[in-house]
Amino acid sequence: MTTGLQLRSLIKKSGELELSLAKVEIAEPGPDQVVVKVEATPINPSDLGLLLGPADVSAATTSGSGESTVVKAKVSQAALPFLAARLDQSMAVGNEGAGTVVKAGSSDAAQALLGKTVSMVGGSMYAQYRVLNARDCQPLPAGTTAAEGASWFVNPLTALGMTETMKREGHKALVHTAAASNLGQMLNKICNEDGIGLVNIVRSPAQAKILKDISARHVVDSSAASFQDDLVQALVETGATIAFDAIGGGKLASQILTAMEIALNKTAKEYSRYGSTTHKQVYIYGSLNTGAVELTRNYGMAWGVGGWLLTPFLQKIGRPDQVRLRERVVNSLKTTFASHYTKTISLAEALDLATIAAYNKRATGEKYLIAPNKG
Repeated sequence: MTTGLQLRSLIKKSGELELSLAKVEIAEPGPDQVVVKVEATPINPSDLGLLLGPADVSAATTSGSGESTVVKAKVSQAALPFLAARLDQSMAVGNEGAGTVVKAGSSDAAQALLGKTVSMVGGSMYAQYRVLNARDCQPLPAGTTAAEGASWFVNPLTALGMTETMKREGHKALVHTAAASNLGQMLNKICNEDGIGLVNIVRSPAQAKILKDISARHVVDSSAASFQDDLVQALVETGATIAFDAIGGGKLASQILTAMEIALNKTAKEYSRYGSTTHKQVYIYGSLNTGAVELTRNYGMAWGVGGWLLTPFLQKIGRPDQVRLRERVVNSLKTTFASHYTKTISLAEALDLATIAAYNKRATGEKYLIAPNKG
């Protein structure tokens, strides 16, 4: 084991995306490092942002075959200024994964991981082998497979980060959009366990059924004619004043703030021409709709719309709280934090045009897993 395959994404200054597999050398681990044979790594929306960027993959072309496959797709000239920092750089992809530690450095922390199945974070996971610091590996409980541990970081810690943010900012219940996703299902289980009120916004009756089947209490369908009334009622019942929005563009953030204001005014003791004095917050953490965020200001002056990302949140809470959240995830990987995959593919299959079209749909309930050493 001196080299291994790694999936690379390159966007050229000329406006072309290029995906390929590179043979990379596997470095010897330093004292506090380990070499992990990567056995499972998920394709998350955050990974697609780096893998495909704003390229038009519907018109992508391919050359070569197997490990020599190269995918090319156009990137619009208008998007290039926003990509300046990555242009003409071949970039490794994959935020998280799991596998077996096959080599370890001399430190006690590294040696303790040798031969163990671990979950990992640190990028560049769409690869057959990964050299990492021991602290970026989380040993999995006995009997847990790499596939079960692969999605241990992004979705579980994002869901826990939402409830932690809610508590730290003085709210008592929360709203989540695109709520039937893998992450949304985890969030429901967390809120049921912790006694937190959660309002789930979905986009179809089929998605509503997914959540009701796992005992979600408040589910509102944005495609229903009664959506705004249903949302207000759920907000009255829960008292939710903070929302995490995976949609991003369009009017939904504004609709949520409006419904929060109406719900608060239903229980207000006296009228204020400046609206409710209770702060209402929407955090946008995804971009399922890449259009403009449209705000119609009819919800007073005590409100905010901002961005929320997992990594800055973890940096803010510090190492002891990070460890607490990580341990909760690892102890419940087969229950609360279980992920479900539509298909497991190899690195070469990840470059198949039909497969790219399937995982780039980002369809609710459909999640792809890469097994880098498959085949």
